[in-house]
Amino acid sequence: MSSTLVTNIGLLDSQDDEIGMRSKAAFVFENDVITWLGAASSAPAADMQIDVGGRTVLPGFVDSHAHLVFAGDRAHEFAARMAGEKYSAGGIASTVQATRAATDADLRGNVERLVNELNNSGTTTFEIKSGYGLTTHDEERSLRIAAEFTSDTTYLGAHVVPVEFADNPASYVDLVTGKMLDACAPNAKWIDVFCDRGAFDVDQARFILNAGIARGLLPRIHANQLQHGEGVQLAVELGAASADHCTHLDQADIDALAHSETVATLLPGAEFSTRSPYPDAKRLLNAGVTVAIATDCNPGSSFTTSMPFVIALAVREMGMTPAQAIRAATVGGAAALRRTDVGHLAHGMRADFVTLNAPDTIHLAYRPGVDLIDQVWRAGTPIRKAA
Repeated sequence: MSSTLVTNIGLLDSQDDEIGMRSKAAFVFENDVITWLGAASSAPAADMQIDVGGRTVLPGFVDSHAHLVFAGDRAHEFAARMAGEKYSAGGIASTVQATRAATDADLRGNVERLVNELNNSGTTTFEIKSGYGLTTHDEERSLRIAAEFTSDTTYLGAHVVPVEFADNPASYVDLVTGKMLDACAPNAKWIDVFCDRGAFDVDQARFILNAGIARGLLPRIHANQLQHGEGVQLAVELGAASADHCTHLDQADIDALAHSETVATLLPGAEFSTRSPYPDAKRLLNAGVTVAIATDCNPGSSFTTSMPFVIALAVREMGMTPAQAIRAATVGGAAALRRTDVGHLAHGMRADFVTLNAPDTIHLAYRPGVDLIDQVWRAGTPIRKAA
Protein backbone atom coordinates (compact mmCIF):
# COMPACT_ATOMS: atom_id res chain seq x y z
CA MET A 1 0.00 0.00 0.00
CA SER A 2 1.65 3.24 -1.15
CA SER A 3 1.52 6.42 0.91
CA THR A 4 1.58 10.05 -0.21
CA LEU A 5 2.58 13.07 1.88
CA VAL A 6 0.86 16.38 1.09
CA THR A 7 3.11 19.06 2.52
CA ASN A 8 4.07 22.75 2.48
CA ILE A 9 0.43 23.70 3.15
CA GLY A 10 0.20 27.39 3.95
CA LEU A 11 -3.20 27.09 5.62
CA LEU A 12 -5.18 23.90 6.16
CA ASP A 13 -8.92 24.44 6.65
CA SER A 14 -9.81 20.90 7.70
CA GLN A 15 -13.48 21.56 8.55
CA ASP A 16 -12.88 19.07 11.36
CA ASP A 17 -13.98 20.34 14.77
CA GLU A 18 -10.97 18.88 16.59
CA ILE A 19 -8.35 19.89 14.02
CA GLY A 20 -9.71 23.26 12.88
CA MET A 21 -7.41 25.51 10.85
CA ARG A 22 -3.66 24.96 10.88
CA SER A 23 -0.76 26.76 9.26
CA LYS A 24 2.33 24.92 8.00
CA ALA A 25 0.41 21.65 8.03
CA ALA A 26 0.68 18.34 6.21
CA PHE A 27 -1.20 15.09 5.87
CA VAL A 28 -0.62 11.59 4.56
CA PHE A 29 -3.02 9.41 2.61
CA GLU A 30 -2.67 5.75 1.68
CA ASN A 31 -4.51 4.86 -1.50
CA ASP A 32 -7.68 6.91 -0.95
CA VAL A 33 -7.82 7.42 2.85
CA ILE A 34 -6.09 9.95 5.11
CA THR A 35 -3.90 8.15 7.65
CA TRP A 36 -2.10 11.07 9.36
CA LEU A 37 -2.55 14.84 9.71
CA GLY A 38 -0.50 17.36 11.68
CA ALA A 39 2.39 19.83 11.62
CA ALA A 40 4.58 19.59 8.53
CA SER A 41 7.65 19.47 10.78
CA SER A 42 6.39 16.21 12.30
CA ALA A 43 5.30 14.50 9.09
CA PRO A 44 6.20 10.82 8.75
CA ALA A 45 8.05 9.42 5.78
CA ALA A 46 5.97 8.49 2.75
CA ASP A 47 6.49 6.80 -0.59
CA MET A 48 5.58 9.94 -2.53
CA GLN A 49 5.32 13.65 -1.79
CA ILE A 50 3.14 16.48 -3.07
CA ASP A 51 4.44 19.99 -2.36
CA VAL A 52 1.50 22.41 -2.66
CA GLY A 53 3.75 25.47 -2.57
CA GLY A 54 2.29 27.18 0.51
CA ARG A 55 -1.24 27.13 -0.85
CA THR A 56 -4.47 26.88 1.12
CA VAL A 57 -6.02 23.41 1.34
CA LEU A 58 -9.62 22.55 2.18
CA PRO A 59 -11.92 19.54 1.73
CA GLY A 60 -13.52 18.88 -1.62
CA PHE A 61 -16.96 20.44 -1.87
CA VAL A 62 -20.05 18.24 -1.48
CA ASP A 63 -22.89 19.21 -3.83
CA SER A 64 -25.99 17.54 -2.43
CA HIS A 65 -28.54 18.85 -4.96
CA ALA A 66 -28.01 18.75 -8.73
CA HIS A 67 -30.22 17.98 -11.74
CA LEU A 68 -27.66 16.94 -14.36
CA VAL A 69 -29.57 14.55 -16.63
CA PHE A 70 -31.31 16.69 -19.23
CA ALA A 71 -31.09 17.98 -22.78
CA GLY A 72 -31.33 21.50 -24.18
CA ASP A 73 -31.30 24.77 -22.27
CA ARG A 74 -33.73 27.52 -21.30
CA ALA A 75 -31.67 30.62 -21.84
CA HIS A 76 -34.70 32.40 -23.28
CA GLU A 77 -36.49 31.97 -19.94
CA PHE A 78 -33.55 33.48 -18.10
CA ALA A 79 -33.58 36.47 -20.45
CA ALA A 80 -37.31 36.90 -19.91
CA ARG A 81 -36.90 36.85 -16.13
CA MET A 82 -34.15 39.42 -16.33
CA ALA A 83 -36.60 41.55 -18.31
CA GLY A 84 -39.10 41.32 -15.47
CA GLU A 85 -41.19 38.19 -16.01
CA LYS A 86 -42.01 36.17 -12.88
CA TYR A 87 -40.59 32.68 -12.37
CA SER A 88 -42.85 29.63 -12.18
CA ALA A 89 -42.10 25.91 -12.38
CA GLY A 90 -43.96 25.58 -15.68
CA GLY A 91 -40.86 25.81 -17.86
CA ILE A 92 -39.81 22.32 -16.79
CA ALA A 93 -42.08 20.96 -19.54
CA SER A 94 -39.76 22.26 -22.29
CA THR A 95 -36.78 20.45 -20.75
CA VAL A 96 -38.88 17.29 -20.45
CA GLN A 97 -39.65 17.45 -24.16
CA ALA A 98 -35.97 17.90 -25.08
CA THR A 99 -34.83 15.16 -22.69
CA ARG A 100 -37.30 12.63 -24.04
CA ALA A 101 -36.08 13.35 -27.58
CA ALA A 102 -32.38 12.97 -26.68
CA THR A 103 -30.39 9.78 -27.12
CA ASP A 104 -28.65 8.05 -24.24
CA ALA A 105 -25.35 9.24 -25.71
CA ASP A 106 -26.59 12.84 -25.75
CA LEU A 107 -27.65 12.66 -22.11
CA ARG A 108 -24.50 10.89 -21.01
CA GLY A 109 -22.33 13.45 -22.81
CA ASN A 110 -24.12 16.34 -21.12
CA VAL A 111 -23.77 14.75 -17.68
CA GLU A 112 -20.07 14.14 -18.31
CA ARG A 113 -19.55 17.78 -19.30
CA LEU A 114 -21.34 19.07 -16.21
CA VAL A 115 -19.50 16.64 -13.90
CA ASN A 116 -16.21 17.90 -15.32
CA GLU A 117 -17.34 21.44 -14.51
CA LEU A 118 -18.24 20.40 -10.96
CA ASN A 119 -14.86 18.73 -10.49
CA ASN A 120 -12.94 21.69 -11.89
CA SER A 121 -14.79 23.97 -9.46
CA GLY A 122 -13.64 21.89 -6.49
CA THR A 123 -16.60 19.54 -6.03
CA THR A 124 -15.59 15.96 -5.34
CA THR A 125 -18.89 14.47 -4.15
CA PHE A 126 -22.24 15.15 -5.78
CA GLU A 127 -25.80 13.94 -6.08
CA ILE A 128 -27.68 13.59 -9.39
CA LYS A 129 -31.47 13.60 -9.71
CA SER A 130 -33.71 12.33 -12.44
CA GLY A 131 -36.89 14.30 -13.09
CA TYR A 132 -36.75 15.51 -16.68
CA GLY A 133 -38.08 12.33 -18.30
CA LEU A 134 -41.36 11.76 -16.45
CA THR A 135 -42.05 8.50 -18.28
CA THR A 136 -41.02 5.11 -16.97
CA HIS A 137 -38.52 4.68 -19.81
CA ASP A 138 -36.97 8.13 -19.51
CA GLU A 139 -36.75 8.17 -15.72
CA GLU A 140 -35.18 4.69 -15.71
CA ARG A 141 -32.55 5.63 -18.28
CA SER A 142 -31.85 8.94 -16.50
CA LEU A 143 -31.01 7.10 -13.30
CA ARG A 144 -29.07 4.41 -15.11
CA ILE A 145 -26.90 7.12 -16.68
CA ALA A 146 -26.61 9.04 -13.40
CA ALA A 147 -25.38 5.90 -11.64
CA GLU A 148 -22.38 5.84 -13.99
CA PHE A 149 -21.15 9.04 -12.30
CA THR A 150 -22.21 8.87 -8.64
CA SER A 151 -23.62 6.52 -6.03
CA ASP A 152 -25.87 9.35 -4.76
CA THR A 153 -28.66 9.05 -7.30
CA THR A 154 -32.14 10.41 -6.65
CA TYR A 155 -35.42 9.30 -8.19
CA LEU A 156 -37.43 12.47 -8.89
CA GLY A 157 -40.26 11.14 -11.01
CA ALA A 158 -42.41 13.47 -8.89
CA HIS A 159 -40.81 16.64 -10.26
CA VAL A 160 -44.00 17.97 -11.84
CA VAL A 161 -47.07 16.38 -13.42
CA PRO A 162 -46.29 16.02 -17.14
CA VAL A 163 -48.63 17.59 -19.68
CA GLU A 164 -50.15 14.27 -20.75
CA PHE A 165 -51.44 13.79 -17.18
CA ALA A 166 -52.54 17.38 -16.63
CA ASP A 167 -56.21 16.36 -16.39
CA ASN A 168 -55.53 13.30 -14.22
CA PRO A 169 -52.68 13.92 -11.77
CA ALA A 170 -53.81 11.05 -9.55
CA SER A 171 -52.98 8.63 -12.34
CA TYR A 172 -49.51 10.10 -12.57
CA VAL A 173 -49.00 9.64 -8.84
CA ASP A 174 -50.04 6.01 -9.33
CA LEU A 175 -47.42 5.66 -12.08
CA VAL A 176 -44.69 7.33 -9.99
CA THR A 177 -45.38 5.03 -7.05
CA GLY A 178 -45.94 1.90 -9.15
CA LYS A 179 -44.44 0.88 -12.48
CA MET A 180 -42.03 3.84 -12.66
CA LEU A 181 -40.74 3.25 -9.13
CA ASP A 182 -40.23 -0.44 -9.88
CA ALA A 183 -38.10 0.43 -12.91
CA CYS A 184 -36.11 3.18 -11.21
CA ALA A 185 -35.43 1.77 -7.75
CA PRO A 186 -32.50 -0.47 -8.80
CA ASN A 187 -30.45 2.59 -9.84
CA ALA A 188 -31.60 4.98 -7.10
CA LYS A 189 -30.46 5.57 -3.53
CA TRP A 190 -32.83 8.45 -2.75
CA ILE A 191 -36.41 9.47 -3.54
CA ASP A 192 -37.41 13.13 -3.86
CA VAL A 193 -40.59 15.07 -4.60
CA PHE A 194 -41.26 18.71 -5.47
CA CYS A 195 -43.82 19.67 -2.84
CA ASP A 196 -44.85 23.20 -3.80
CA ARG A 197 -47.21 25.32 -5.84
CA GLY A 198 -47.62 23.95 -9.35
CA ALA A 199 -46.19 20.54 -8.43
CA PHE A 200 -47.41 18.12 -5.69
CA ASP A 201 -49.36 18.85 -2.53
CA VAL A 202 -48.33 17.53 0.86
CA ASP A 203 -50.65 14.50 0.78
CA GLN A 204 -49.39 13.45 -2.64
CA ALA A 205 -45.81 14.04 -1.49
CA ARG A 206 -46.26 11.94 1.63
CA PHE A 207 -47.75 9.09 -0.40
CA ILE A 208 -44.92 9.22 -2.96
CA LEU A 209 -42.13 9.38 -0.39
CA ASN A 210 -43.63 6.54 1.66
CA ALA A 211 -43.82 4.40 -1.47
CA GLY A 212 -40.12 4.99 -2.05
CA ILE A 213 -39.27 4.30 1.58
CA ALA A 214 -41.13 0.99 1.33
CA ARG A 215 -38.85 0.10 -1.60
CA GLY A 216 -35.72 0.91 0.42
CA LEU A 217 -35.10 4.40 -0.93
CA LEU A 218 -34.16 7.24 1.42
CA PRO A 219 -36.30 10.41 1.44
CA ARG A 220 -35.41 14.00 0.63
CA ILE A 221 -37.73 16.76 -0.54
CA HIS A 222 -37.98 20.02 -2.49
CA ALA A 223 -39.82 22.18 0.05
CA ASN A 224 -41.03 25.74 0.54
CA GLN A 225 -39.36 27.25 -2.52
CA LEU A 226 -42.19 29.19 -4.15
CA GLN A 227 -44.38 29.78 -1.12
CA HIS A 228 -44.81 28.67 2.46
CA GLY A 229 -46.21 25.17 2.71
CA GLU A 230 -46.04 21.91 4.63
CA GLY A 231 -43.01 20.45 2.85
CA VAL A 232 -40.50 21.13 5.62
CA GLN A 233 -42.80 19.66 8.27
CA LEU A 234 -43.25 16.57 6.07
CA ALA A 235 -39.48 16.23 5.73
CA VAL A 236 -39.09 16.18 9.50
CA GLU A 237 -42.07 13.83 9.93
CA LEU A 238 -40.53 11.26 7.58
CA GLY A 239 -36.94 11.71 8.79
CA ALA A 240 -35.79 13.01 5.43
CA ALA A 241 -32.07 13.61 5.09
CA SER A 242 -32.69 17.03 3.61
CA ALA A 243 -35.35 19.64 2.95
CA ASP A 244 -34.15 21.62 -0.05
CA HIS A 245 -34.75 25.30 -0.91
CA CYS A 246 -36.33 26.33 2.44
CA THR A 247 -36.94 29.82 1.12
CA HIS A 248 -40.27 30.48 2.87
CA LEU A 249 -40.17 29.30 6.49
CA ASP A 250 -42.03 30.20 9.65
CA GLN A 251 -40.76 29.74 13.19
CA ALA A 252 -42.47 26.36 13.50
CA ASP A 253 -40.52 25.12 10.46
CA ILE A 254 -37.25 26.34 11.90
CA ASP A 255 -37.99 24.79 15.29
CA ALA A 256 -38.87 21.48 13.65
CA LEU A 257 -35.62 21.45 11.67
CA ALA A 258 -33.59 22.42 14.73
CA HIS A 259 -34.94 19.43 16.66
CA SER A 260 -34.40 16.93 13.85
CA GLU A 261 -31.62 15.39 11.81
CA THR A 262 -33.03 16.90 8.61
CA VAL A 263 -30.60 19.27 6.92
CA ALA A 264 -31.83 22.56 5.45
CA THR A 265 -30.19 22.67 2.02
CA LEU A 266 -30.20 26.21 0.63
CA LEU A 267 -29.87 26.84 -3.09
CA PRO A 268 -29.06 30.52 -3.66
CA GLY A 269 -28.29 29.97 -7.34
CA ALA A 270 -32.04 29.57 -7.85
CA GLU A 271 -32.82 32.88 -6.16
CA PHE A 272 -30.07 34.56 -8.18
CA SER A 273 -31.47 33.23 -11.46
CA THR A 274 -35.14 33.85 -10.67
CA ARG A 275 -34.78 37.18 -8.84
CA SER A 276 -36.61 35.69 -5.87
CA PRO A 277 -36.11 36.39 -2.15
CA TYR A 278 -33.16 34.53 -0.64
CA PRO A 279 -33.48 32.18 2.34
CA ASP A 280 -32.46 33.57 5.72
CA ALA A 281 -29.51 31.34 6.53
CA LYS A 282 -28.53 33.32 9.61
CA ARG A 283 -31.91 32.63 11.22
CA LEU A 284 -31.52 28.90 10.59
CA LEU A 285 -27.95 28.79 11.89
CA ASN A 286 -28.80 30.79 14.99
CA ALA A 287 -31.52 28.24 15.77
CA GLY A 288 -29.03 25.36 15.54
CA VAL A 289 -30.23 23.94 12.22
CA THR A 290 -27.67 22.03 10.16
CA VAL A 291 -27.37 23.96 6.88
CA ALA A 292 -25.98 22.87 3.53
CA ILE A 293 -25.60 24.85 0.34
CA ALA A 294 -25.66 23.32 -3.13
CA THR A 295 -25.67 24.44 -6.74
CA ASP A 296 -29.12 23.13 -7.76
CA CYS A 297 -27.58 22.86 -11.22
CA ASN A 298 -30.46 22.67 -13.69
CA PRO A 299 -31.24 24.31 -17.04
CA GLY A 300 -34.18 26.38 -15.83
CA SER A 301 -33.56 28.10 -12.52
CA SER A 302 -29.89 27.63 -11.55
CA PHE A 303 -27.61 26.73 -14.43
CA THR A 304 -24.35 26.77 -12.50
CA THR A 305 -21.93 24.06 -11.40
CA SER A 306 -19.74 26.43 -9.37
CA MET A 307 -19.73 25.92 -5.62
CA PRO A 308 -17.40 28.93 -5.18
CA PHE A 309 -20.11 31.07 -6.82
CA VAL A 310 -22.72 29.60 -4.47
CA ILE A 311 -20.45 30.31 -1.50
CA ALA A 312 -20.12 33.94 -2.58
CA LEU A 313 -23.92 34.24 -2.93
CA ALA A 314 -24.46 32.66 0.49
CA VAL A 315 -22.18 35.26 2.06
CA ARG A 316 -23.47 38.25 0.13
CA GLU A 317 -27.19 37.44 0.07
CA MET A 318 -28.05 34.99 2.87
CA GLY A 319 -26.24 36.40 5.89
CA MET A 320 -23.61 33.68 6.21
CA THR A 321 -20.00 34.34 7.16
CA PRO A 322 -17.38 32.93 4.78
CA ALA A 323 -16.58 30.23 7.34
CA GLN A 324 -20.25 29.25 7.65
CA ALA A 325 -20.70 29.11 3.88
CA ILE A 326 -17.64 26.92 3.37
CA ARG A 327 -18.79 24.61 6.14
CA ALA A 328 -22.22 24.38 4.49
CA ALA A 329 -20.54 23.47 1.20
CA THR A 330 -18.50 20.69 2.81
CA VAL A 331 -19.68 19.33 6.17
CA GLY A 332 -23.26 20.45 5.53
CA GLY A 333 -23.41 18.84 2.11
CA ALA A 334 -22.04 15.59 3.52
CA ALA A 335 -24.73 15.61 6.23
CA ALA A 336 -27.42 16.21 3.59
CA LEU A 337 -26.24 13.04 1.84
CA ARG A 338 -25.65 11.25 5.16
CA ARG A 339 -22.05 10.68 4.17
CA THR A 340 -19.48 10.21 6.92
CA ASP A 341 -16.48 9.62 4.64
CA VAL A 342 -16.31 13.06 2.99
CA GLY A 343 -16.75 16.74 3.85
CA HIS A 344 -13.78 17.23 6.18
CA LEU A 345 -10.12 16.29 6.39
CA ALA A 346 -9.11 13.99 9.25
CA HIS A 347 -7.79 10.50 9.92
CA GLY A 348 -9.94 7.90 8.21
CA MET A 349 -11.62 10.32 5.79
CA ARG A 350 -11.47 9.92 2.03
CA ALA A 351 -8.60 11.92 0.51
CA ASP A 352 -10.77 14.53 -1.21
CA PHE A 353 -9.12 17.93 -1.13
CA VAL A 354 -8.72 21.20 -3.02
CA THR A 355 -5.75 23.56 -3.17
CA LEU A 356 -6.41 27.27 -3.65
CA ASN A 357 -4.35 30.01 -5.21
CA ALA A 358 -5.24 32.20 -2.23
CA PRO A 359 -3.88 32.78 1.27
CA ASP A 360 -7.20 31.94 2.95
CA THR A 361 -10.55 30.31 2.19
CA ILE A 362 -12.20 33.71 2.75
CA HIS A 363 -11.07 34.56 -0.79
CA LEU A 364 -13.72 32.19 -2.18
CA ALA A 365 -16.29 34.85 -1.22
CA TYR A 366 -13.95 37.84 -1.35
CA ARG A 367 -13.02 37.26 -5.01
CA PRO A 368 -16.29 36.16 -6.66
CA GLY A 369 -16.06 34.99 -10.24
CA VAL A 370 -12.31 34.38 -10.07
CA ASP A 371 -11.07 30.81 -10.56
CA LEU A 372 -8.94 30.26 -7.46
CA ILE A 373 -8.86 26.46 -7.77
CA ASP A 374 -5.33 25.11 -8.23
CA GLN A 375 -5.68 21.35 -7.82
CA VAL A 376 -8.56 18.99 -7.03
CA TRP A 377 -8.01 15.48 -5.65
CA ARG A 378 -10.74 12.88 -5.24
CA ALA A 379 -10.08 9.63 -3.39
CA GLY A 380 -6.34 10.26 -3.61
CA THR A 381 -6.42 10.82 -7.39
CA PRO A 382 -5.97 14.22 -9.11
CA ILE A 383 -9.03 15.25 -11.13
CA ARG A 384 -7.77 18.77 -11.76
CA LYS A 385 -4.06 19.43 -11.94
CA ALA A 386 -2.29 22.74 -11.48
CA ALA A 387 -2.00 24.75 -14.68
